[in-house]
Amino acid sequence: MTTSLTRPQLKRPAPVVDSTRSDRSAARRIRSTTIVLGVILGVGALVTTFPFLWMLTASIKPQRESTDFPPSILPKEPTFEYYRVLFTELDFGRYLVNTLAVVGIGMVGLLVMAMAGYAFAKFEFRGKRGLFFLVLATMMVPIQVTMIPTYLILNQMKLTNTLLGIALPTLVSGFSIFLFRQFMTTIPTEMLEAARLDGASEWRTFWQIVLPLSKPILAVQVVLTFIAGWNSFLWPLIIASDQNLYTLSVGLSLLNKQLAVNPSLQMAGASVMVIPILVVFIIFQRFVIQGFALSGLK
Repeated sequence: MTTSLTRPQLKRPAPVVDSTRSDRSAARRIRSTTIVLGVILGVGALVTTFPFLWMLTASIKPQRESTDFPPSILPKEPTFEYYRVLFTELDFGRYLVNTLAVVGIGMVGLLVMAMAGYAFAKFEFRGKRGLFFLVLATMMVPIQVTMIPTYLILNQMKLTNTLLGIALPTLVSGFSIFLFRQFMTTIPTEMLEAARLDGASEWRTFWQIVLPLSKPILAVQVVLTFIAGWNSFLWPLIIASDQNLYTLSVGLSLLNKQLAVNPSLQMAGASVMVIPILVVFIIFQRFVIQGFALSGLK
């Protein structure tokens, strides 16, 4: 009895120092790995943003500094003269208005694509799979293939050389309908049925329930539609013969033809093209990430 009682008392306690040391070494390894990854990502971000920073600094350099060799990153005598030249001596003010009009017309298509995605996600009708297959098939056809038929159709409709003709072919996108459909499948059907039982019409259900729940994917589509309309170049160049209907991207390509080579003026024009896109993305980036994360869920 005495031996059996004293044996547990003779056991040595488990060492605590070794586990503490292992935890500390693991924490050091995690910390060092985090620091290394942070440095790598920081260098990658700097390399990625350097052309953009160079564009901004070059746009406020006098012309003599922009052609110096070796070039300097920061301007010695910064000036905003070339931004004034773009909007006073050149036609960039008109190009900006045209581009905003094209983007505004393209935003109207968001409602159409949202309704199409909602129909494919929540309604059952004859030919649904076939129609959705045709929508997906349009994503496989290069836009260059459809340019000539589209031009001929718009020419028959007397819409060539108009802002509506520039914006109309990009009003609806198969990819956007696909994203809307994928996101709206995540909306609970029970919620929609409860709204219908309460007497809500289909339009009211879509407007007051589906659209508010679809803010993330709407933000994604706003950014994609804005970028597509803002950067449109080839189609406006084809459909518009009047220079007063050109967009910013077309006007930027004309700088070399209108004036002698001026790197500062070209960088100022490029900055006018890029900065609004960055502002729109920064505003909607939280919803964009959330929308892309949820659009693949069911």
